Amino acid sequence: MLDLATTPEIIDSALGTLRTVLEYIGTVAFAISGAVAAGRKRMDLVGAVVLACMVAIGGGTVRDVILDVPVFWIESPSFLIVGAVTGLAVALLARWHQPDRLGRFRIVQASDALGLSVFVVVGTGVGIDAGAPLLIAATMGVLTGVGGGIIRDMLANDVPDVLRNGQFYATAALAGAAVYGVLIWFDVPRTVAFWVPIVVILAIRLASIKFGWGVPTVGGKRVDVDAPHGHPDVGHYGG
Repeated sequence: MLDLATTPEIIDSALGTLRTVLEYIGTVAFAISGAVAAGRKRMDLVGAVVLACMVAIGGGTVRDVILDVPVFWIESPSFLIVGAVTGLAVALLARWHQPDRLGRFRIVQASDALGLSVFVVVGTGVGIDAGAPLLIAATMGVLTGVGGGIIRDMLANDVPDVLRNGQFYATAALAGAAVYGVLIWFDVPRTVAFWVPIVVILAIRLASIKFGWGVPTVGGKRVDVDAPHGHPDVGHYGG
């Protein structure tokens, strides 16, 4: 018979393992978006790996530097390795397939949404653990989720997708970070406070992908500025 006294510890261990798995899934999805951006700009293998890594670790790096805490990937280099390997794999795959198609696959978009939700909550938690006020901690969470993509687009000489696409992306991140902060404010158990905002962000982001919901854009219809003849954007992340 399983000792009931150990059951909470087993559950916490399982949830911790699941959290780690989700972080790596998100790292892979983020890295794919970086390599896809490199493919659109006709970069070489080095460019693909650099952009992949920037998306995977960029937001968390900026967060840790601002909070003056140890940079996460220096303590756990596996995140950097996963980002680099993913970028290299996508770059090699692009020799046979158009890389931009990867960014349009539903599984990649769903994985990106999952990564966003986990990274935002983890980033907010890092801010709280560093002693930051809840508002600043929530801001650090949003930065963790979207910062890498902004760095990617700046390196690719693009307007950051998060500022132009009109989909619920940064908005979803902000909503989840706010929910996390409110739950912590009301002393909700940390495990519950971790998973509820993940569900909130994931639901908002997937609904935006599925139904095309988003924030209004200046000038009307969303347009992909990289697409020939200004075709409507159907594959980027932002908003």
